[in-house]
Amino acid sequence: MEKIEDINKEESLGETIKTVIYAIAIAVLIRTFWFEPFKIPSGSMYPTLEVGDFLFVSKYTYGYSKHSFPFSFPTFSGRIWQDLPERGDVVVFKFPKDNRTDYIKRIIGLPGDTVQVKGGRLYINGKMMERENPKPYIISEYTILPKRFTRYTETLPEGQTHPILEHSDEDFMVDNTPLFKVPAEHYFMMGDNRDNSNDSRQDVGMVPLENIEGKARFLFYSHDDTIRWYNPISWLTSVRWRRMFQKIK
Repeated sequence: MEKIEDINKEESLGETIKTVIYAIAIAVLIRTFWFEPFKIPSGSMYPTLEVGDFLFVSKYTYGYSKHSFPFSFPTFSGRIWQDLPERGDVVVFKFPKDNRTDYIKRIIGLPGDTVQVKGGRLYINGKMMERENPKPYIISEYTILPKRFTRYTETLPEGQTHPILEHSDEDFMVDNTPLFKVPAEHYFMMGDNRDNSNDSRQDVGMVPLENIEGKARFLFYSHDDTIRWYNPISWLTSVRWRRMFQKIK
């Protein structure tokens, strides 16, 4: 006859396995349908987002495409419960050339728009966007030497404002571009760090609506470059408390 202790051990193991499975299933559902965390690894969105920021992206805002799901599976076309992004939204999307790599940028051009940069100034549908309040801005973290920029407040056609950085208005590649025409169901993306962003002006190109995964909502954690995995004290001292729970605009 099987011992009572053995039966209890089997039941306990079974309950543990079920609990782990339920926890994984719940985590996958939350990441797929509600919110997914992302880490900022590069400086293309300074000053809005800094290297070392961790943020939540809402997956439900624009509806769901195959890229809303882990590994972009199951495969289907278009979006379910679609709601269109707006100009000025900061979004996470799959890089169109591999449909795997996550990028985060700001939507600048909508379907049907023309977009061009001339002498460092942004033109949408032939009109130059206003920028004002120039201020010095220095990036001294996650870099060997401090980098100096000018911070502006840029105004988009519908009146939204957001900060941008410019190192120079004369960079040939990104400060003087051809005239881009945004196709139907595509979007033109730009980083707020205008001279240090690989975006729709270069390799990224036009981003299909299907590739947009969600809208960046708020920071839930941020640390500077003094953090060291082997030093538990630095886990606390490196926290950028001023950025905790900031809304992304």
